[in-house]
Amino acid sequence: MVKRTHLRVAAAVALLVCAGIVGAAYLSRPTSAVTDATGESARVAPANGTTVIATDSNTWLGRESDGPRANAELVAFGADGERRYYDDSHTRYWDVDPVEGTNATVEYLYADHLTPEECGGESACTRNGIERVNLTTGSVEGVYSRVTAGKHSTRWHDGDRLSDSTYVVADIAADRVFVVNTTTDIVEWSWDAQAAFDPATTGGPYPSDWTHLNDIEVLESGLIQVSLRNHDRVVYLDRETGLVENRTLGNGSHGVLYEQHNPDYIENPTGDDAVLVADSENNRLVEYRDDDGRWVRSWHWRDAQLQWPRDADRLPNGHTLVTDSNGNRVFELDETGEVVWSVPIAFPYEAERLGTGDESAGGPPAHELGLRNQAAGGSTVGDGGPSQSSVLPGPVVNAVYYVLPRWMGVAELLVSCLGLAVGLAWAAAELRWLPYRVSLTNPVSLRKRK
Repeated sequence: MVKRTHLRVAAAVALLVCAGIVGAAYLSRPTSAVTDATGESARVAPANGTTVIATDSNTWLGRESDGPRANAELVAFGADGERRYYDDSHTRYWDVDPVEGTNATVEYLYADHLTPEECGGESACTRNGIERVNLTTGSVEGVYSRVTAGKHSTRWHDGDRLSDSTYVVADIAADRVFVVNTTTDIVEWSWDAQAAFDPATTGGPYPSDWTHLNDIEVLESGLIQVSLRNHDRVVYLDRETGLVENRTLGNGSHGVLYEQHNPDYIENPTGDDAVLVADSENNRLVEYRDDDGRWVRSWHWRDAQLQWPRDADRLPNGHTLVTDSNGNRVFELDETGEVVWSVPIAFPYEAERLGTGDESAGGPPAHELGLRNQAAGGSTVGDGGPSQSSVLPGPVVNAVYYVLPRWMGVAELLVSCLGLAVGLAWAAAELRWLPYRVSLTNPVSLRKRK
């Protein structure tokens, strides 16, 4: 016969095991993006060039924490693996681009959450800006900035330099793309997504987060490639005529793209062009080739750890540089699909390999490299859809990761829930075993059980 003592011991052991698992995860958390609280001696494996990484969160607190180390991080590692640059002065870091004609200077977009006093009495607002930094000297120069109301879906994620004095911006707050003269602050051209799409039938909630316009890229042809995340589409703009008809990648079907980030257009002088996409909610990397005006899937890849990737660049040597946001890493794949370089880093947004051009221009497309498709677990597969390593849908797992502290994964969350359930069951049993019961009469009294 099972005695109450046995049940109590079992419950206590279960709680201790749960606490041990969660406690071990917390104690092993990184205290900075590069697992070094001071950042003075951070080092990773050597790589083929300097890698610059922008993060979208502080390292172990929740994403919107206002506590200690609430800012995100911008870090660069040299080819020898030594940390070359570090900065955590902004709330969020986004797109990073090398400055043409330099070998140590980048421009990046940032977002700073301002106080109600700085917002003129509004409860929340954001300073969105562009800065330029020399990674060797640490000299920072402001390029352009504007304050927008709110924060979550108003933070500019991407921009691209058109000339010495003009910059094109993905204005996520206003669902538009605009070109600004950074010397005069005059907006010289803009395109509003409502010129091509109906808010009543497309995208996310309007007007709060309709397009989530999160990426742009100026192509050699002069066209501007734009990622409309909440439309599950990548579109192409002509500054004279607007949306290029019959050129859009994606049609709203989640089997093609599902809330993608950072599409990388691959110019191919010897054949078909291609687009490499971090297909975020499908938890995969996917590439489409332009087959005589038709987008055809030519490659997809994922492993068991890949979770909500938000950037993928094809390097000139045929490797692929990947930013795995919920996987808390940036890594490099070779042509066989093997990870040949990796750095653990908390919630990265984008990575650039200096010396390979903006978004790694010059990388060959998958169909010319003969890249093999890979599903979770490392198996090579045919031309199928995205595979999941979890019994839960990808968006559900990604949403859980999004709100959890950086050090807590789904396993730790499940263990925490199990511990809570055991604790509540134990407490209920102890109340049931009391020789007295609580009577909710007025006044409240204890009555001996019969």
